[in-house]
Amino acid sequence: MKSGGVEAGEVAKASGASYGVNKGVSVLDFMLRILAFVCALGSAIAMGTTDETLPFFTQFIRFRARYDDLPTFTFFVIANSIVCAYLVLSLPVSIFHIMRSAAQNSRIVLVIFDTAMLALLTAGASASAGIVYLAHKGNTKANWFSICQQFHSFCERISGSLIGSFGGVILFVLLILLSAIALSRR
Repeated sequence: MKSGGVEAGEVAKASGASYGVNKGVSVLDFMLRILAFVCALGSAIAMGTTDETLPFFTQFIRFRARYDDLPTFTFFVIANSIVCAYLVLSLPVSIFHIMRSAAQNSRIVLVIFDTAMLALLTAGASASAGIVYLAHKGNTKANWFSICQQFHSFCERISGSLIGSFGGVILFVLLILLSAIALSRR
């Protein structure tokens, strides 16, 4: 009889420790969502406001570089904006997981949507990375010249927005791994 009481106490301690770990995972999930939101929003704003104009021979003839000159950058801004909206909508669910760390179905739904947003963010950032590479290096075989020697500010902003977006990709990978850990602990 005494050993049964000890076993029940050990189970209660293990259950309490598991609750604490799950609550910690939920709080970390919430903080990572906020960081991912900041990365995606910063990337969308940085790319969406990128514009540089250079004078040519006269004051009336100018060369202009804007993000919407290339459909890839437009896709990048839209993808980051969609991810931002999703992250804002997922914050209440993340708060729910902090209050009830044993919730399982909502966590599975978040993993599915997190994976879809990871794919969207990766697609936008990867496609834009190819264009940014061409802007920096050019391609002499295709007669595409590097524009970053002339448009310094433009290239710095698009490169910075890519860094933020890839930071968001890393945070989404961590979010998915955290959710997998939280689901496996049940």
